[in-house]
Amino acid sequence: MGMAAVGVDPLSEKAALMRESLHKSQTITDQVVTILGSFDHRLSALETAMRPTQIRTHSIRKAHENIDRTLKAAEVVLAHFDQYHQAEAKILKGPHEDLESYLEAIDKLRSNIQFFGSKKGFKSGDGVVSHANNLLAKAILKLEDEFKQLLSSYSKPVEPERLFDCLPNSMRPSSGSPGHEGDSSGKNHSSNNPSDPQNNSDAVVYTPPALIPPRILPLLHDLTLQMVQAGHQQQLLKIYR
Repeated sequence: MGMAAVGVDPLSEKAALMRESLHKSQTITDQVVTILGSFDHRLSALETAMRPTQIRTHSIRKAHENIDRTLKAAEVVLAHFDQYHQAEAKILKGPHEDLESYLEAIDKLRSNIQFFGSKKGFKSGDGVVSHANNLLAKAILKLEDEFKQLLSSYSKPVEPERLFDCLPNSMRPSSGSPGHEGDSSGKNHSSNNPSDPQNNSDAVVYTPPALIPPRILPLLHDLTLQMVQAGHQQQLLKIYR
């Protein structure tokens, strides 16, 4: 009996230690749960306290985005205003100094009219479009004068000698006697030879005189297009006739 009692005591001690450890673990667990519950309450209170700040931050961010969009739209409008003033300055100078720049200014003016005409909610747009249309009408009238002046400058009568120079050598009159070519009998033996390549109509090359310099032709073309776009076809034909 004494031996059995001795063997039981260590087991009882171990069981007591285990119960004590479990009790401590339970106590720690309860304390951790209490602490976590406190954290959850504090986080909820902090979230509630920060909600107005979050709302204000969101409103400020939206306001900044709206300001950025407004500034970009304003930059586009100001750029078109600047473009309008540049075109106006060139048009007021007239086309005589620089016709190419003048035509470019008219294109910019048309672009401005289209831009401001599409901005229905822009109060100053109607005034700008009205001024631009009046300026465009004046610009087209100046183009009519320029077109007439260019055609008059390069529409000089052509001397007959210049027209003879446009013919091939076989068709030019001889320098000795008008109306006679080759010999005194008025017959041109070379022209009666069927095998002469100059008698072949496909080989005859005419060189018309250059009445208008090549650099002027593109300007006349662009000038004409501007007048047609403005609906001045009849004035254009009248000037040309």
